[in-house]
Amino acid sequence: MSHTGTPPTTADSALATAAIESLEIELSLLWRRGRAMGLTLARSVHPDLEPSAYGLLSVLVHQGGMRLTELARSIGVGKPSVSRQISFLEGLGLVQKVHDPLDGRAQLINLTPEGLARMQAVNAGRQAAFHRMLSHWDTGDLATLAALIGKLNAAGLDGGTLDDAATDGDSPNSPGSRS
Repeated sequence: MSHTGTPPTTADSALATAAIESLEIELSLLWRRGRAMGLTLARSVHPDLEPSAYGLLSVLVHQGGMRLTELARSIGVGKPSVSRQISFLEGLGLVQKVHDPLDGRAQLINLTPEGLARMQAVNAGRQAAFHRMLSHWDTGDLATLAALIGKLNAAGLDGGTLDDAATDGDSPNSPGSRS
């Protein structure tokens, strides 16, 4: 059904296909730029930091200290990968493990004061760059874009992910993709 409640026509279907293909192209470009930005941001925190470790630091900045299992779940990566990254971040003095006050057997991963200071500095720079880039945009357009990206992200959380596309060669990271 279309948004008007009537069955879609062939023309509607063709327009929807073209719109989805256009969106895929634009998202692929955005993802490539995001990966490049992630590397730059990570290296701003520490020259040896990889983007995946920067992502862990970002989660800790925004959500606070958490157990390793929660951290792994929040980014959709296995515990062994996160454990290796946390050990690396500990070695850089950016995170620390502390006893969980609710369960003495468990540990929470927290940012160190140094880790928090570095992330706050990088976040301030990133936010300033976004403000410069988008300051000329209409506020309504910004709100609409944020709402639509939120809707797209929520669709991924509801199981509408691109994971199945990896087997067809259509995922953003597959060799046959347009990204």
